[in-house]
Amino acid sequence: MGTFTVAAVQSNSILPDPKRNTEIGLNYVREAKALGADLVLFPECWITAYAFPDIAETDLPLADIENHPEYKAWCDAAIDDDSHYLLAFRQLAQELSIGIVITGFTKGIRRPQNSAFVIGRSGEVLLKYSKVHTCDFATERVLESGTEFKVCDFDGIKLGVMICYDREYPESARMLMLKGAEIILVPNDCESMRHRVQALSTRAYENMVGIVMANPPGDNAGNSCAFSPVVWDDQGKSVDNTILLADNRTEGLFPATFDLDSMRNYRSREMMGNTFRKVRAYIGLLSEKVEEPFIRATDGVQSPREGEEAQ
Repeated sequence: MGTFTVAAVQSNSILPDPKRNTEIGLNYVREAKALGADLVLFPECWITAYAFPDIAETDLPLADIENHPEYKAWCDAAIDDDSHYLLAFRQLAQELSIGIVITGFTKGIRRPQNSAFVIGRSGEVLLKYSKVHTCDFATERVLESGTEFKVCDFDGIKLGVMICYDREYPESARMLMLKGAEIILVPNDCESMRHRVQALSTRAYENMVGIVMANPPGDNAGNSCAFSPVVWDDQGKSVDNTILLADNRTEGLFPATFDLDSMRNYRSREMMGNTFRKVRAYIGLLSEKVEEPFIRATDGVQSPREGEEAQ
């Protein structure tokens, strides 16, 4: 395979209606196949919508929220790995021989998780990833965090996933690179995209990986994008690594095609990624200590060890 095309879905499943969102999503998959895409990337929490119960929007202690009937009903609505909505995407992937990255709130151990499934051309789930960096300063404090970044093989291409707020931390993309990722897929749902898009370009550059993000449209939103790791040509001249940069309002599919031969040749000769890193100088990255000015008031947020069994 000389090229690899990812179709980013720039659309918004704003209603917590899994049946409706699945039907719309399946139509996007069919459209992506007609465009010649190898894989379809949906925004964050597509099946379930990125929607929380009203009780989660309050300042109540987390223990009180967890015991509220509204929250319990929302937890019960989270999908599991055998969900018939997920199965519908798996079946269409097999029928059309196309990859899909589909997303939603899924059942965790204690609370729901924010997850993405990478589905292969034969309909198999190649990878389930749950968001590590949940937004514990906001409504995502009611979620259970994932604990591991993962990479899978798709048609001989190493794919990794990070979700929305994960991309704010350079370590997320770095861990995926260290695990062998060639392309990182980013389901997203947020605004204020200008600097976040710039950061994704930097993540591609510093890790020598391709990156694709799918984000819903809206005022100060959208900007679904893709970046190549290649920032210098064979003669050492700087080149623009932007493959795709959508506007903020247009709804639809945005294909991004990666030149795998060029990427792999570049990765084999250039000096970023995991080439001359001085790893012993980074030991402080493993410390859990937080000092001013970074201390924030939180309520009931799990420690890295509390959810260690989560996937």
